[in-house]
Amino acid sequence: MSTRTEALPAAGAAGPRGRSAGGTLLAVLGVGMFSLTFPATAWALEGLGPWSVTSCRAVLAALIAGACLLAGRVPLPVRRHWFPLAAVAAGTVVGFPLLTTLALQTSTTSHAAVVVGLLPLTTAAYSSLRTGVRHSRGFWAAALAGAAVVVVFALQQSGGLPSLGDLYLLGALLICAAGYAEGGRLARELPGWQIIGWALVLCLPLSLAGAVLALLAEPVRLTGHAVAGLLWLGTAQFVSLWVWYRGMGVIGVARASQLQLAQPLLTLVWSVALLGERLAPAAPVAAVAVLVCIGATQRASR
Repeated sequence: MSTRTEALPAAGAAGPRGRSAGGTLLAVLGVGMFSLTFPATAWALEGLGPWSVTSCRAVLAALIAGACLLAGRVPLPVRRHWFPLAAVAAGTVVGFPLLTTLALQTSTTSHAAVVVGLLPLTTAAYSSLRTGVRHSRGFWAAALAGAAVVVVFALQQSGGLPSLGDLYLLGALLICAAGYAEGGRLARELPGWQIIGWALVLCLPLSLAGAVLALLAEPVRLTGHAVAGLLWLGTAQFVSLWVWYRGMGVIGVARASQLQLAQPLLTLVWSVALLGERLAPAAPVAAVAVLVCIGATQRASR
């Protein structure tokens, strides 16, 4: 009996550290999958229009999510969950995919990736305003420094003035931040896969109608790249947000969102490897500076 009582405190003490490490790992996995979104979108746009890409990926993801929810016999969400689920749907299922797809018609994936590096700051700011959680000055200083690096890089690449693609990306940042933050808060009550699953199913009628109209109105040329890109987008839209929301539920919205500062660096790698894009000389410098900010925000949050 004495051996058992002595073991319990040790296990309890190690538990929070283990959960934190697991949550960080899930958030990193989500970021890694997110980093392939822009290259996959560029591939899909080789054979489909922007509205077709956005609606078809949402339909595919909703079918996968619906099958998982049915297989798990998951009950319908309670009334208090519908508002955050609607925010997740508006931000991550409709708004962000559509606006970024429109942006990629005129912007390179590498440029869009660096601009979207502002997402961690917008997510942390929205979450702070929504929940009243206060962070240290060191946290905000590091987050703002990372954002400043992203802004300077984006303006330098676009000649000092924001382009139409940048405006689309800015709108995507604002609406996605709300979806991420609301989903992260809801992840304390629901598993991450159910959050994105219900958000996708909630949008299925709209997505299905949009897919039919878009495919009739826009040209369709199903190349290997277009099919592969669309399949990845549809699958990853469910799986990546599943692990992302789970990670945010464990380590917190603000801390997880700062890990996403690494996403531009990863997307730059994919844009070269998969799309053959030539990086601007300032890209590696900006990427390293952003990674330094990640470490600073993580230290400040602890």
